[in-house]
Amino acid sequence: MNLFAKYNRILLLALVTGLLAVGILFYQALNYTLNGKIEENLHEELTEVKDYTHVKNIVPAPSEDLNLVIEYSPAKTISNKKTIGDTTFYNPRKRQTEYARYLKADVEINGKPTHVLIFNSKDAQTRRVQLIFWAIIIPVIILCGLLALLNRYLLLKLWLPFHQILNQIKGFNIKRGNYQAINTDINEFKQLNDAVRQMTVQIEDDFKEIKLFTENASHEMMTPIAIINSKLDTLLQSKTLAENDSQALLDLYKATTRLSKINQSLLLLVKIDHNLLGEKEELNPAELIKQKIDNFQELISQRNIQVHCDFDGTTISGNKYQFDILLNNLFSNAIRHNKPGGEIHISVKNGLLNFENTGNADALSESQIFERFYKDPQSDGVGLGLAILKQICIKQGYSLRYYFRLPMHGFELQLAH
Repeated sequence: MNLFAKYNRILLLALVTGLLAVGILFYQALNYTLNGKIEENLHEELTEVKDYTHVKNIVPAPSEDLNLVIEYSPAKTISNKKTIGDTTFYNPRKRQTEYARYLKADVEINGKPTHVLIFNSKDAQTRRVQLIFWAIIIPVIILCGLLALLNRYLLLKLWLPFHQILNQIKGFNIKRGNYQAINTDINEFKQLNDAVRQMTVQIEDDFKEIKLFTENASHEMMTPIAIINSKLDTLLQSKTLAENDSQALLDLYKATTRLSKINQSLLLLVKIDHNLLGEKEELNPAELIKQKIDNFQELISQRNIQVHCDFDGTTISGNKYQFDILLNNLFSNAIRHNKPGGEIHISVKNGLLNFENTGNADALSESQIFERFYKDPQSDGVGLGLAILKQICIKQGYSLRYYFRLPMHGFELQLAH
């Protein structure tokens, strides 16, 4: 739930609760006031009855008011107690049952104690209360609705700079440095805009420094590594070296070759992390895989590996250079960790790429297989190939998982959705 929705929901709940509370209190106050007025009428009527019976010693004639009904009944004694309350009664003058306020008291008529029960119908009062109530509440409801709409409009207007800043952050590209300052006269958003602007400038500067350092470090490392390899090649070809010296130089040559591969792989990971390998285009995975099979055919033939393919016409959107690296790593991994006379199964169907190869009888660790520098103890690689594979999948929006179905180790990539 966003901030506006939550704020408006709380505001609406508060308004409705307040309106209900005020409405109930207002209705009760109106009812109380009109009940007081009816009670005054009842007491006046009782006074008139007492005065009339005191003088005439007979009950007075019925009132012309159709809402007023008086009943008399014998009593044993005269009590000074008066009872007042609400009830329903049958109004013979209107010939219907009505809701009324009543007053019960005792009087003496012709020397005999008599109960007097006076009913005053509340139907007219109820209609007046309802009319007054709705005449006031309906405009209040309309006013609250208008205030809620106005509040929503004002909030959207006031928070517009925040959404503009948020959209700028979402669309920010570190390579292009495309953050644009937002014009606003609200101090809080000015401060937020300045803070974000300073942060993006610092990020751009740091990115440029890291990129420059990475490129320079890689270049500087490659030069001495190349010199070392060249010197080692020369020494290994010398016929004056003893057998032990030749083995030591061979170990050094392997170590520097490994160091060179690590350097190149780390540099590649940095480029992938920072999207420095070009834009996306439409690719045909089947055609690219067929080309890779031709490129790796010599290695495949040397190990007598059988390659089985099953393709459909799936096309995907992706970066060709990164997809080429992805296929290189998959093929290198499948060939290096395969057994002589083994198999490689490749299928592309409905945007799903499955790459399987025969290998060791034990499954690899699914939680660690894509971590940097993790490798099978029997492998002579540098442990970065699958990390590069995973990073490419993340950047290209492909899902990737490893599975093991004896005797096949497999990688499943969801290339298209």
